[in-house]
Amino acid sequence: MHVSKRFVFLVTAVAVAALTACATAPETGRSQLILIDSAQETKLGFQAFREMKRKKPIVTSGSQAKRLQRVGKRIAAVAKVPHAQWEFVLFKDSDSANAFALPGGKVGVYTGILPVTKNEAGLATVIAHEIAHVTARHGAERMSQSTLIDMGGLVLSGALGQNKATHDMVMQAYSLGTTVGVALPYSRKQELEADHVGLLYMARAGYDPRQAVAFWQRFAEYGRKRGGKPLEFLSTHPLDKTRIAALKRLMPKALQEYKRAKRS
Repeated sequence: MHVSKRFVFLVTAVAVAALTACATAPETGRSQLILIDSAQETKLGFQAFREMKRKKPIVTSGSQAKRLQRVGKRIAAVAKVPHAQWEFVLFKDSDSANAFALPGGKVGVYTGILPVTKNEAGLATVIAHEIAHVTARHGAERMSQSTLIDMGGLVLSGALGQNKATHDMVMQAYSLGTTVGVALPYSRKQELEADHVGLLYMARAGYDPRQAVAFWQRFAEYGRKRGGKPLEFLSTHPLDKTRIAALKRLMPKALQEYKRAKRS
């Protein structure tokens, strides 16, 4: 009886969560499932960023740091993030061609990506992409998805009964299936969405959106020189050629935004 009640409770909790946590992504209008409130999400972002700044060396002066501040402020000015406390930090790590953004407006860029960005518009491509992750609340969406997957696992586990061999086999299949069939495709969808929204942001900030394609072409070449990437269906990011093709399809709209920004 105890297991039965727990099973019913978990099924009900999953159903209620799915029905009551709907949101809409900015610019794209994609339906989202977000179970975490923005205040909690922001608090987690601030904590994680403080910890990173404590552990990693930071570049605070020089032309690279100044460029980051200049570009970051221009992109942030066109992005709508309520109560954001924007902070752009250049982390000293020449081996990491990467950047990231955390809820609440915290953006980190590693020095290793600067040779690939090459110029201000290339850096704007990266920062606009990362800021788009913040405005679309992709972090909260991933946490919510992980929570639902965990809850689904508990429901499935409760329904399988006491046969350990069958239980373990089915749960392993569930874990693999949700990773390859749900989590990874979802992550790739978010990356393409951040490309989409970021392209509009950089255009609205007065940066030529065509430079986004040039950046990703350089990044693709950078990746090829370092041994390539895993197959797309096993990766959290789309293939470079996939995202470049998507950006080209969006370019007419982005160029309209860019021309409008240049006139204003």
